[in-house]
Parts: sequence; C-alpha cells; structure tokens
Amino acid sequence: VQLQASGGGLVQAGGSLRLSCAASERTISGYTVGWFRQAPGKEREFVAYIRWSGGNTGYADYVEGRFTISKDYARNTVYLQMNSLKPEDTAAYYCAAGWTIATTSRNSRYYNYWGQGTLVTVSS
Repeated sequence: VQLQASGGGLVQAGGSLRLSCAASERTISGYTVGWFRQAPGKEREFVAYIRWSGGNTGYADYVEGRFTISKDYARNTVYLQMNSLKPEDTAAYYCAAGWTIATTSRNSRYYNYWGQGTLVTVSS
C-alpha cells in the first residue's frame, strides 16, 4: 500500500486546512488509517484515526472538536479537516495505514505503511 499525503501549507492562527491521504490500492479495506504529526525537536504523536470498514474514529484530546477525519470510498482517500488551527499545531503531518484494534489505533508502532508527510505551519 502506498500513501500520498497532501494539503499542508502556511495558515494564520484560527484558520483551516484540509489534508488528504490517497491510497494506491483498494486493499486498504479493513485497515485503520491514522494521522500523526511531528514537530521539530519533538516525538511523533497521534492525531486521529478512522477505520476504513465501519468508520469508527478517534482523536487526540488536543485536537478533539477542532479536527475531523473522514473518508471517501470512491477516491480511496482519507481527509483530515483542521479548523481553529493554533501555532502549536505546526508540524509535519503523516498518514499511515495498518491493522489495528481499539487499544492499538493510537500507537504508531502498529501502522505498517506511511506517507511522506506534509508540512503544516500555523503563524500567530
């Protein structure tokens, strides 16, 4: 499975961006697709996940209510709508796919396939 992340850019605090994660294969069915981010000098952290089959979602506390993850079956794409962006959201954002269960969907170690990352910069 190959993943292509896009949609990053420079935005002012309070603004919005929508990230896209396009999967190369229909075999993404059954996978969990997650978004993670890594700021300079910090460890990679979980942002959100969605199950391709069923659609269950989960969010990190620091994005809950501001970010929304969704999927488009026809385009084989997962989106991350980011609203009310804050300077602390500045990071490289990565999408990933893997076989996970409820207790492992927030852990990057359980994701086998990773996109190349897209940079989000939020100015104050």
